[in-house]
Amino acid sequence: MPLSDPPAQDAEPPEAARLPETVSLPPSSASEQVSRYFAQIEEQRLSRGLLRQERAPRDLPFSARDLEEAFVRIALFEEYSFVGGRIVERATPSSLRRWNTPVRMRLEFGDSVPPAQRSADTAFVRNYAARLARLTQHPVSLVGERGNFHVLVLSEDERSTIGPRLQTLVPGIDSVTLDLVRDLPLSVSCLVLAFSRSGSDHYTDAVAVIRAELPELSRRACYYEELAQGLGLPNDDPRARPSLFNDTAEFAVLTALDENLLQMLYDERLRPGMRAREARPVIREIAQELMGGAS
Repeated sequence: MPLSDPPAQDAEPPEAARLPETVSLPPSSASEQVSRYFAQIEEQRLSRGLLRQERAPRDLPFSARDLEEAFVRIALFEEYSFVGGRIVERATPSSLRRWNTPVRMRLEFGDSVPPAQRSADTAFVRNYAARLARLTQHPVSLVGERGNFHVLVLSEDERSTIGPRLQTLVPGIDSVTLDLVRDLPLSVSCLVLAFSRSGSDHYTDAVAVIRAELPELSRRACYYEELAQGLGLPNDDPRARPSLFNDTAEFAVLTALDENLLQMLYDERLRPGMRAREARPVIREIAQELMGGAS
């Protein structure tokens, strides 16, 4: 999504600042209803054998060919499209996009989020950012200020009034995107939106929105998925298995397949702006290398 040029920023800050001591506000009745809803959803998914936590499940081996196809479907398609002045969920062919500047993730919690949850989530995201940096060989870190990848953990009430804050965090953000975040349906637990300024294929800003009401396993699955997707894996596909990038909620962790997708995404042989036809021979070569030549 194109944006106007951002204001100048100072040098990147040191290690993320410590969270201030805060007292969370009591949840509203609307937020309590959302909490109960997602607790039931998580319980139902677990009872059906979903939200699996194996990184490399033995019952779902994958080949270099599987990896190639998954990369094309997930990295070279967009999950959301503009249709008639609104954003709809529809896979659309796209070009390869990724960051060419350091990714500075910054967590921002609504007042409803308890201090213990803030502390635990901050430690989790800090460790996950370091893991993403190792996989991509690209700078990814959690910072205390001057972020460019904003991770907002908000209750139902807080999200409905987040518009002005989003306009501050991402200058030039459009009204359609603001409406999407504000009116997020219950069918969506979390989402990420990444932006390219001046119409380039390099991401410059991203915003992830995580529902504060989610139970821990579902909330961490959201962190895993949205923070990885915001690096340049924008689509979900039901044929991608074992993978987080699959709307069936089969997995709740970043799998071995997903790790390979991130390695491929930031391989220098692939260039931002490439589309599937041009990129596929390179994708095939990288996939075979990662799988040890096995097809």
